[in-house]
Amino acid sequence: MAALAGAAPPGATQNAPLKTLRVCFAVPETGFDPAQVQDQYSSTIINHIFDAPLRYDYMARPVQLIPNTAAALPEVSSDFRTFTVRLRPGILFQDDAAFNGHPRELVAADYVYSIKRVFDPRWKSQMLFILEAAKIVGIDLLRQRALKDKQRFDYVREIDGLRVLDRYTFQIRLEQPNPRFVYTLALALPLGAVAREVVEAYGDQIAAHPVGTGPFRLAQWVRTSRIVLERNPTYRDEIYEFAAPADAPHLAREVERLRGRRVPLVDRVEVTIIQEAQPRWLSFEQGSLDHLLVPIEYGTLAAPNGKLAPSLARRGVRHDVTPMADLAMSYFNMEHPLVGGYTPEKVALRRAISLGFDGED
Repeated sequence: MAALAGAAPPGATQNAPLKTLRVCFAVPETGFDPAQVQDQYSSTIINHIFDAPLRYDYMARPVQLIPNTAAALPEVSSDFRTFTVRLRPGILFQDDAAFNGHPRELVAADYVYSIKRVFDPRWKSQMLFILEAAKIVGIDLLRQRALKDKQRFDYVREIDGLRVLDRYTFQIRLEQPNPRFVYTLALALPLGAVAREVVEAYGDQIAAHPVGTGPFRLAQWVRTSRIVLERNPTYRDEIYEFAAPADAPHLAREVERLRGRRVPLVDRVEVTIIQEAQPRWLSFEQGSLDHLLVPIEYGTLAAPNGKLAPSLARRGVRHDVTPMADLAMSYFNMEHPLVGGYTPEKVALRRAISLGFDGED
């Protein structure tokens, strides 16, 4: 994946005090509720509005989990079935009318509620498979009861697998050992903390009214066209304190320049939805965007022979190439009259096609 970035976001001058980052999405968003959506572009926004208990230090090698809203990494039982998370006191949700003008602190019950929402049939969560596979003790019974009786999901009922131990501590118990479950605690989708008052205030419109504890809040949304985020004024004091990895020395100067600054590093993010490759490329060329994932069709134009085009270099544009771990799969339509079916000759045909397919190419 190749990305281009302008020399500096507009707003870095005295004439425009607000630092604004302008980017684009190639595919429209669907909404901003951690329990409901799954698509990449909506989740990109969700990750900047909502907080999971943990996050990643992407600069570490290998990449490491670090506390986010949690005060420390979870306490994990020796059998990898019990995970106890203690939160940092004093973290606030962004101001919203649902809180009736009062500051609203993030507490352990918010995470318990947010996890239960994923199992509530009302929200038809596309992320259910992640938590369902973890087998949290007792939570499937709550879901099955709501489905069978066609009644509201019982958020009040306590279950053994999901408990609030005190104001800032919650515990998750699993039916079977799962050493990798700790990584689920770093997913804002679906574990971004949502306040119950907000869900009850906005109901089925909750995906258009995201209220989280993250660094940004939603300032404007024109569906499938424009998304504007602005700095969350109630965001906690967070300082950029990462260290450049040894295998990426080209990042050392930039990381050192940012070290000690308060995050978020910009005041405003403007996202434009541009689905066609040519308009995306032209928008960057004309200076309307500060960052661009280069469309494949324009790769040789942006970086002929792998080197940044001189015309872009003169503008102070930087070219970054990031290896991506992609997985491509080919499918046979098993109901197709030519390649479908399970008779010996059909199986042999599919095997021949598979053997003749040059996967490396």
